[in-house]
Amino acid sequence: MQPIVSVRDLSKTYGNGHHALKAVSLDIARGEILALLGPNGAGKTTLISVICGIVNASSGAVAVAGHDNVRDYRATRSMIGLVPQELTLGAFDTVWNTVKFSRGLFGKQPDPAYLERLLRDLSLWDRKDSMLMTLSGGMKRRVLIAKALSHEPTVLFLDEPTAGVDVELRRDMWALVRRLRESGVTIILTTHYIEEAEAIADRVGVINDGRLLLVENKLELMHKLGTKQILLELATAVTGVPAALAGWSLELSEDGTRLSYRYDPRTADARIQELLHAISAAGLVLKDLKTTQSSLEDIFVRLVKEPS
Repeated sequence: MQPIVSVRDLSKTYGNGHHALKAVSLDIARGEILALLGPNGAGKTTLISVICGIVNASSGAVAVAGHDNVRDYRATRSMIGLVPQELTLGAFDTVWNTVKFSRGLFGKQPDPAYLERLLRDLSLWDRKDSMLMTLSGGMKRRVLIAKALSHEPTVLFLDEPTAGVDVELRRDMWALVRRLRESGVTIILTTHYIEEAEAIADRVGVINDGRLLLVENKLELMHKLGTKQILLELATAVTGVPAALAGWSLELSEDGTRLSYRYDPRTADARIQELLHAISAAGLVLKDLKTTQSSLEDIFVRLVKEPS
């Protein structure tokens, strides 16, 4: 199936010489949720801006549903909704007039019933006649999403959509994103909240220094790059790891009551039983043990710290 968004060898160099994007290639499937992770200045917003036609690329190409986003910019922009990171709203208009005007900008016929459903989904219907200047930051964020969805786009970009909002609103937005995906909308979001990607994304892309380091299915990524750790609580504290266990790369806690062992679950599962036998043979008695799995955050930190 043809991807809904296709990016090929995309590069962007700004006038000051900053290389914001370096030969980025990416295919985004219809109906998926893709999370783009990266530190500040990694190139996430530039990538979104180029795809949306806000920033011109230095080289490379972007297609949306087969349409080149430069030659066929009217077609591509009509298919895209963008929720920017900054709160870019006027002060003296109402919520209702704002979303109605945004729909009209794209040449869509008036559809009050659709806009009502949209505002209700975003818990904005009770504030439809309120001036934007009277809304809280979280409510303004919701209005930005309503504006982006007013013309019924098939691709929605969310640039840090939950920045500065409380936990309850963040979870409400996650639920909305899932409903949009179920209706067939493709969603690409950038986020600093790694739990956001872990909670709602199908695939995860990691950007650093203008380069796309990887794009992987979230669960496959956590399986491939994640490590497991066994925490072994000792019945009696020890002052050091016995020499007989030196080959196991065990770490001893400061108080001497706990050993930890990190391993790759794809290759080391069969040796766990050997480790337990070795610990027993060394005269150590276990009080308890548990295992933990690397989180997406652990994987992200490791990737962006690796040299390019």
